[in-house]
Parts: sequence; structure tokens; C-alpha cells
Amino acid sequence: VELLRRDVPVSAPDMARRLALDLVENERVDLLTGLHFSSNAYAVAAVATQAKVPTVIMNAASSGITARSPYTVRVSFTIAQVTLPLARWALKEGLREVCTVTADYASGVDAETAFVSGITAGGGNVGAMLRVPLATQDYTAYMLRLRELKPQAVFFFLPSGQMPAGFLRAWRDRGMADTGIRLLSTGDATDDHYLQNIGELAEGLVTSHHYSYAHESPENRRFVAAFETEYGSHLRPGYFAVAAHDAFAALDLAMASPSMRGGGSPEKLIDAFRGLKLESPRGPIEIDAYTRDIVQT
Repeated sequence: VELLRRDVPVSAPDMARRLALDLVENERVDLLTGLHFSSNAYAVAAVATQAKVPTVIMNAASSGITARSPYTVRVSFTIAQVTLPLARWALKEGLREVCTVTADYASGVDAETAFVSGITAGGGNVGAMLRVPLATQDYTAYMLRLRELKPQAVFFFLPSGQMPAGFLRAWRDRGMADTGIRLLSTGDATDDHYLQNIGELAEGLVTSHHYSYAHESPENRRFVAAFETEYGSHLRPGYFAVAAHDAFAALDLAMASPSMRGGGSPEKLIDAFRGLKLESPRGPIEIDAYTRDIVQT
């Protein structure tokens, strides 16, 4: 197996498309994988369809990605899978008056839609839905607006990295915790890779996600131990690492399927993913036979 790496560090669909075209046309790759931002995944899906190159999504979580190309498979998660349960939990906790703060791109819109639909279906009320441009660093205006509205809870979705830490720092510095407003988010905000550095900023924050470094299963203990052997203990494996692990585990199983004996077409490889099941460090997962999307508990 030869891995060729290209880096698109931000949401940049044009760059993602250009690099994917280079890999397909000049490097003649047999498979594309990776893809952090959903906007980039949508752009690459068009390349995959035109070139008939199977593409395994390791992270991008916007709901419509696999529908964009018959050559895409997702092993990560969808925003709705981790957001709707959090809305239902909030209602059970008596949090019926809420506001949302979400990054203004495909996954952020998905998070907003899922949380709002869950809250309103349970009889709750959404006071405001605030959207934040990607790479925002100053959250002062948003904090002022939330303090003015004073809901029972605020749900936020921001992609893993600097944005959640910046939001939590502003929440602390503006004294928002003293208002009694509960703070909720998807696990992007408490990604295991960043959680130790976030430290006390995450105190009181409730998150919902599909993987935790602390998950007590034999598969996860083996995964964490192998990760630490390879990279040291200073870096915790998070949901990005698990998705990468599962992408190659699923590919290994698909390539070993009877339909691929002696080699096979891109279409046969995609068919080999359909209905595929494996025990991930996060728990049991499956690739839906119809949508080619991730199914998980």
C-alpha cells in the first residue's frame, strides 16, 4: 500500500477539488480518503464520480455527502447522529428554552437543524439561532446577545481545533457561567486530542459524541495501547484517529471479500462495503447497504 498525502487545512473546496484531480489524473490513485471539512468532501465527491474512484470519508459529517456520489462511503459519523440525542437529553433535564450558536457551513447548519428539530418536537422553544463565520476569534457580540436573551441553555457546534477553545474562553471571560445558563455541545468541542489543553474551560460543559478515549472496551484498550506505542502518551487518540483506523479496517475487509478475489472494479469495491460490519474501538459499526453511510449505536 502506498499512501500519497495532500493537505487542505481549512474549508477550501476549490483547493480540495484541485488536489483530488491531481491525485486522480496524475498519480492514478485507486482510492481517495481523509476529508475533514464537509465542504471539501462535497467538492471531492464530484471528482470521485467523474473519475469513478472509490472515496472513503474519514471525518466530514454533513448529512448529504454519500448521496452526492455513488463512489463514496462514510466511516465517521453524521452531525444528526450526535446532536439529536443531546436535544432529547436537554428536554429530559428540563431545558426547554434554548439558543444555538453554530459555525456557518454545511455541518454547522446540520447541527442547528438537528438540535432545533429535537427541541421543538419535544415542546421546547428556540430563542435565537446564531451563526458564526469559520475562523471567528472574537465572540463578544455573541456573548452579549446570549446574555440579553438568557435562555436556560446554549447549544454550540464549532469544528474541532481553535474555535471551540476560543468560544469557551470567551464564555468564561464574559462571566457567562455566572448567569446560570447551561452549556451544551457536540463532542467536537471536547475532542480528546485537545481536551487536556482546554482544561478547566470545559468545566460544566455537557457534550455528546460517538467516541471517547476513556471508552472501556477491549477493542478500545488495544487501540489506545497501540496508538501510544506508535506516537507516545503525550497525544491522546480522538475521533479523527478512530475514523482513520476504521477506514483502513473496513477497506481491508472489503478488499478481502469474495467479490474482490483476483481484483475488481471500483463498483465491486463499493459493493463490498455495503452492509459491512466491524467491531470498532468506539463499538459496533456498519456501512448501510443502501446509503453507504455509517450506522452506529
